[in-house]
Amino acid sequence: MRFNGHFREVTLEVVPFRNSPAERVFLVLFRAAHGIVEESKHRGRERTSAALRQREAQQLRQELGQTRKSLQTIIEDQEATNEELKSANEEIQSSNEELQSTNEELETAKEELQSTNEELTTLNEELQNRNAELGQVNNDLNNLLGSFNMPIVMLSNDLTIRRFTPLAQKLFNLIPSDVGRRISDINPNIALPDLRELVTEVIDSLNAKEIEVQDKEGHWYSLRVRPYRTAENKIDGAVVVLVDIGEVRQGLEELLEMVPEPMLLLNGDLRVNKCNTAFLHVFKTEAEATEDKSIFKLGSGQWNVPALRSLLESVLPKNQHVEDFEVDYNFPERGRCAFVVNARRLYHHSKGTHYVLVLFREKKV
Repeated sequence: MRFNGHFREVTLEVVPFRNSPAERVFLVLFRAAHGIVEESKHRGRERTSAALRQREAQQLRQELGQTRKSLQTIIEDQEATNEELKSANEEIQSSNEELQSTNEELETAKEELQSTNEELTTLNEELQNRNAELGQVNNDLNNLLGSFNMPIVMLSNDLTIRRFTPLAQKLFNLIPSDVGRRISDINPNIALPDLRELVTEVIDSLNAKEIEVQDKEGHWYSLRVRPYRTAENKIDGAVVVLVDIGEVRQGLEELLEMVPEPMLLLNGDLRVNKCNTAFLHVFKTEAEATEDKSIFKLGSGQWNVPALRSLLESVLPKNQHVEDFEVDYNFPERGRCAFVVNARRLYHHSKGTHYVLVLFREKKV
């Protein structure tokens, strides 16, 4: 600063004051530097300029140092950021490869799903066709069973009811909801004391069984139990059939009583089904001791002759009849007597009944 023709170095300091919110006041302080500058104006200006340049240079050096430090920090941060970006880029590339692999797997899975869907569509069409066929077969079977004028009950291996015809409802005392119930839990209108054992025996032995039974009204039926065979020739239960033999049996019983000579009516297994009055009178026996017994166990076993047994068991089913077979035996009731035995096999095709008529004619000695 120029003062009294000389230049002096002063330090200028400005201090702000606030008297009120709307007015600002400044305190300006002038402090003398190191003495009076005695040099000329021009030289003083040069010194002042040099000092200013020196201070500016020093300030610039300080700012440059700070800038270098800041730049170094920025570079380090940038390098760390670059490393992080590089790592992130590698992770992104790895994720991209995984996504590509996943996409390929999804494409493969999509193709497999499409193939599976096509197979399911084909399978569904086949199932629909089979359902239609099964529905048709079921309708045919229901109509077939409904058209049978015969009581039929189909049983499973565990003796549960599978199907039955309308006529079986009355005789076996069945209702539609009985399908799935065990036949042993049903109270039929027919005397069947050993039906469970009979069906079990047929399933185990694979041999058909036939017995004669009566309903509560006195009508006679032929109860036939046969194994239930599947298409694979496996046994999957049994079929129970009732055949009305009332007329046949009544006719045979009337025929027995019309014959004056001893006569027996045998079942297919050669058990006595019925005997006439002449047989009871001649051999002095009772109906209870004769009927429902094997012919070879009657009396004292007089008919258990090997030749007669062979004829009845082997020859009779083939030749249909046995003529004039002689039996000579010492009967306990009558002493020694000789009888001529004639037998004939009777088979009713429409009923399926199988009987054997045996006539005993005493031979005069």
